[in-house]
Amino acid sequence: MGRDAGTGSGDHRVGGGRSRPVTAATGSARPGDSRGPDGSGADGAEWNRRTAPEGWYDLRVCAIDTAEGDARARSWFRTRTPYGADDLVTADTVLVPASADVYGDPPGELVDALREAHRRGARVVSLCSGAFTLAATGLLDGRTATTHWGYARLLGERYPAVRVDPSVLYVDHGDVITGAGATASIDVCLHLVRQDFGVEAANAVARRLVAPAHRPGGQAQFIQAPLPERTDDSLAPLLHWAAQRLAEPLTVADLARQAHTSPRTLIRRFHAATGTTPMQWLQAQRIARARELLEASDASVDRVAELCGLGTAANLRRRFTKAVGVPPNDYRRTFRARRAA
Repeated sequence: MGRDAGTGSGDHRVGGGRSRPVTAATGSARPGDSRGPDGSGADGAEWNRRTAPEGWYDLRVCAIDTAEGDARARSWFRTRTPYGADDLVTADTVLVPASADVYGDPPGELVDALREAHRRGARVVSLCSGAFTLAATGLLDGRTATTHWGYARLLGERYPAVRVDPSVLYVDHGDVITGAGATASIDVCLHLVRQDFGVEAANAVARRLVAPAHRPGGQAQFIQAPLPERTDDSLAPLLHWAAQRLAEPLTVADLARQAHTSPRTLIRRFHAATGTTPMQWLQAQRIARARELLEASDASVDRVAELCGLGTAANLRRRFTKAVGVPPNDYRRTFRARRAA
């Protein structure tokens, strides 16, 4: 679970300096999910030292209700850590990894620690079946949450006060975030990096992980068909082509023409490969480009709207506010204030 030792303001939408994330591990934590917000777990330490932005995360794995600080990932391996519940409750961001036991109750010490961390202002994030642990605290009562689609029905049955949405990658309420399956955990972590350090840092982490830089939380988590095996059918060249032309008024017909296929076939292939539509994908790329320009340039809102293909400042404000939660000027002002702090 992660901690932000820097701010404690409770505004988790934009900014930087979440310097001490902690991952809470119990005797039933699943391997692969005890990662930090950089998505890489312990192997990210060397990258952090060499290239991470100032104020980067200081990940601590906290063992809860285990003997002598042993955090066991099923029966495969153990991790020895000096950190426990006291470190968890003082964290700024707490990452709850997936649990191997979705039928039993989590340790009472862990539930109490999560509640106390949240009461102190921590951002609490569950990954995959970690939503069961988070639901046990009551922090999800009356809220929409997600988990791996295979566990969604059980989560709703065990915790009827939680509104379970099995169709999305993650749900962000600001103070509480829930993510879907294992690969969606990477999306959640990149989302946190993007909030805390900006688009450029998130893109750098994504390149290191060989992962998509940004998949919106509302994107479908279950893709019906796999990517075609033939490399000449890959959408990658088309996506690269479109990403270089976000300022242009691209249509589905334009994309289909570039891909040498019909619009109907392109839409079908696009949804099978990405879980979204061509225009929804373009919209997400334009919002990401707008965030990058607002963070790194002094361009006016009108100019940003033009460069990212959203046309007018009014259209940018409407779509940006809906996607990010704050208007463009507020985003720029808050982001720069946090970075300067």
